[in-house]
Amino acid sequence: MAASVVQSLDPREEAILSTYSLQLRWYAAYTCANHEKSVRDQLEQRSVESFLPLYATVRHWKDRRMHLEVPLFPGYVFVRMAQVDRLRVLQVPSLVRLVGFNGQLSALPDEEIEGLKKGLSGGVRAEPHPFMTAGRRVRIKAGPLEGREGILIRRKGISRVVLSIDLIQRSIVADIESSDVEPKVQGGIS
Repeated sequence: MAASVVQSLDPREEAILSTYSLQLRWYAAYTCANHEKSVRDQLEQRSVESFLPLYATVRHWKDRRMHLEVPLFPGYVFVRMAQVDRLRVLQVPSLVRLVGFNGQLSALPDEEIEGLKKGLSGGVRAEPHPFMTAGRRVRIKAGPLEGREGILIRRKGISRVVLSIDLIQRSIVADIESSDVEPKVQGGIS
């Protein structure tokens, strides 16, 4: 009787599911506090592609100043993997979980991570910023972050763009020339 409840998948559905589970996609991996670099190193040892965006900062202590490279998105490492490799990734020490909803992994758009990688390797100076969803939306039309969309802010005459990753509700801010942005057109209204 229990066997009649279990339905077998159509061969076409099985092919679609297996293709999807083998497709390489970017995912956000949540880590223990201050373990992002060790998680990245462990992923590299397991031949899993990862991306840990860093920025340079100066920390002051009583007796010295230290120049450090710290994560742009504290607590997260981005992992490019197929869903079938989920268990191998979750076995990494200090990796807490992969971000998803209702037991399903949530992939990040490839262009979001690739654009971030391109911008940082192109010399864009970025730093963490509080998560923002409201403000004047712009599209970057030139430079290493070309094609990315964000929120334009101005401080002390300097234009900056806040770029957000909605899935993890984290933002970064990058200095940008005012001439390198254009208003984002929404529904025919700019």
